[in-house]
Amino acid sequence: MSSSTLTAAHRSLAFGTRLKVTNRHNGRSVVVRVNDRGPFIRGRVLDLSRAAAQNIGMVASGTASVCYQVVG
Repeated sequence: MSSSTLTAAHRSLAFGTRLKVTNRHNGRSVVVRVNDRGPFIRGRVLDLSRAAAQNIGMVASGTASVCYQVVG
């Protein structure tokens, strides 16, 4: 997964699915495209590329409570 693109990994959503991901802590959102499988750590639903994580302000913390919805 390239760190400079707005992408995400999800266990079961189809590749190419677009998701609006919102950081619950600060309300910032980003639209990403699913292009990988994962995450493989219990309790995690999405892995975001570094660029997507920067967009919603979660790079420093490494993880964040987010909500997401399919947008296309």
